[in-house]
Order: sequence, then structure tokens, then C-alpha cells
Amino acid sequence: MKVRDATWEDTPALADIAEASYRAAFSAILEEEVLAGRDAAFFAHRFEEAWRRMLVVCADEVPSGFLLMTDGHIDMLFMTPTASGQGGGFSLLREAERRGAKSLECFRDNAGARRFYERHGWRVEREYERDFAGKIRSFVLYVRD
Repeated sequence: MKVRDATWEDTPALADIAEASYRAAFSAILEEEVLAGRDAAFFAHRFEEAWRRMLVVCADEVPSGFLLMTDGHIDMLFMTPTASGQGGGFSLLREAERRGAKSLECFRDNAGARRFYERHGWRVEREYERDFAGKIRSFVLYVRD
């Protein structure tokens, strides 16, 4: 797996990855209408400027996941569901740490992501609730020393 900076040309593939991963990861947490609104077009729009802050992990030059980071905070880390468990997420996380990642937010009930972050040395700093997609939801803030 190779990690590199994203390019503008990556954004359609990254939007597709985001849509598939979002649905797979959050189907038990978010309502169907919220998931339906997080389609590839939604993410493509979000990535119009954000691609400059994204890392991509590739298998055979084809993007299989990405990470978006803003000022040391990991905003998103998604892998295609078929690439999960193959080391790409770990590669992205380590590169983000090398580039200064210090925090990330996760749904409290996203057990798979929480296991992943904790296995790789991230610790919960606090739990809290905030509005997300029109409802109050529970989150955890992870930090890395």
C-alpha cells in the first residue's frame, strides 16, 4: 500500500469511497435519510477544496482509501469496504501522525473504528454530545500524545 497526497483528479474516486464507506460504517448509527444525503455528489462538493488536505492510499495505483486532516485534526479516514483490514487505514493513520495529527472525533457507537484507533495508540480524551445531521449524537474525542 502506497500513501500519497491527493490530487484534484482523485476527487471522484474519493467521493465514491466516502459514499460506500459512510453507508457501511454508519448504517447502524444514522437514519436512512441522512445516509441517502451523503452520496458521492455530496462528498465531491465537500472535496472541491478539501482535496488539498487529503492523503490517499493506493493498491496498484488505484485509490482504496483516504484521510482528510485540518490543522492536526483528522476529519475523515475511510477505506473502501472491500479494502478494510488490509493495512491501508493503518498506513494513512501513521502518515497523518507523521504530519502532525493530534486529534480525531468518532461516533461513540462506532465500535469498529474505536477498536482501530485504540489498537494504534489513540486514547479517548472525552465523550460528549453535539448536533449532527439535525439530531443530538454521542461522540468521543481521541488524542495522540
